[in-house]
Amino acid sequence: MAAPPALTLSGSVRLRYEALGGQVRPGVGRGEDVTVLRTILSAEYRVGRLRFGGELYDSRAYGADRGGVLSTTDVDALEPVQAYVAADLGRPFGPGSSAAVQLGRMTLNLGSRRLVAADDYRNTTSGYTGLRFDAKSAHGKTLTLIYVAPQVRLPEDTASLRANRVRLDTEGADLLLWGGVAAMPLPGKAVLELEYFGLAEKDAPGRPTRNRDLDSYGARLVRAPQAGRLDYELEAIAQTGTIRASLDPAARTLGVSAGFVHAEAGYQFAAAWKPRLSLEYDWASGDRGGGRYNRFDTLYGFRRADFAPSGILSDIGRANVDMPGVRLEVTPGPRLDGFVHYALMWLASPTDAFSTSGVRDPAGNSGRFAGGLLEGRVRYWIVPGALRLELNGALIAKGRFLETAPNAPRTGDTAYGSAAMTVSF
Repeated sequence: MAAPPALTLSGSVRLRYEALGGQVRPGVGRGEDVTVLRTILSAEYRVGRLRFGGELYDSRAYGADRGGVLSTTDVDALEPVQAYVAADLGRPFGPGSSAAVQLGRMTLNLGSRRLVAADDYRNTTSGYTGLRFDAKSAHGKTLTLIYVAPQVRLPEDTASLRANRVRLDTEGADLLLWGGVAAMPLPGKAVLELEYFGLAEKDAPGRPTRNRDLDSYGARLVRAPQAGRLDYELEAIAQTGTIRASLDPAARTLGVSAGFVHAEAGYQFAAAWKPRLSLEYDWASGDRGGGRYNRFDTLYGFRRADFAPSGILSDIGRANVDMPGVRLEVTPGPRLDGFVHYALMWLASPTDAFSTSGVRDPAGNSGRFAGGLLEGRVRYWIVPGALRLELNGALIAKGRFLETAPNAPRTGDTAYGSAAMTVSF
């Protein structure tokens, strides 16, 4: 068997145009559009059991509307998101086992990625600096442990973001994340995962926070799709800890009691275009007041697989939602795939802000129905492995809450679309 090449190089360039009308979020105009460009350059050098890696992200935005929603999710220019050394530890648990350790700046995609992820649809990603340990037994059991400082993307002020100014991200002891995921195979090709993540946050110079001190405990049972067979996924996360009531250093500290559930059942038909139909349900708690804090915090999880696109939409995430839905996925061939997803949206708590929109009725008089969501995606490899077109779209038919809440903008229903071209090399 030939040895792997000592040096591997890869990269991609993605150009995407996004347009939004009927804005949901208050205070940012009726709609907007933006062009975002993301360039990724990756390198890894292997010598013996050691690997030295690095990855540069250059995320920029052009033509953003003044007063829009431009943020560090769109812009992070010339950032070395990854710079690490990793070591293969051989077979420490006997024949067939493996283990590895990684130190430095890195990206992470753990478990379902609903708590710790490196977002890909978003123009910028999430990076982490610290230590990672992975182990696998001969029988397929796996364990991943981390102790990291999440990278805080900079700059944050609107003028610098609009100018695509270069400023290195930062990390430190004022924001720490630790924990891990253990997984074991079960009969019937199912997998059981158990996870725990702790987050400790405190004020830093010029950066007031809510001093989150959170513990997230989760369990996930999943059976991957396969033609002619029922598949499923069930994940539940309980969240406890403390949080400050506001950014004010004198604000009182509240106990946290929050949770999240994702349930899904699907069936992939034995047809050439691989149609898969699934029923889905997502519930994430919202704050109810009463001296405790109940709004679920997704930490560094991604949203695209469960909800609508992020980008300049970003109105629907893993907080204060109660959403049943149905999804149809198709893969007509190796070059083409797509899906369409429809969901009804309620608030888990009528007195908290709806999901990540910022729309809120503190009195709870606007009800719980936020509306209907129809969204989908089509991807096509124009040149297999080298050039891919991606189209995304979303429609939000606003319900009573998004139409009548005190700070809800009277902008009509929401329409979002994006078109992207990615060159990979």
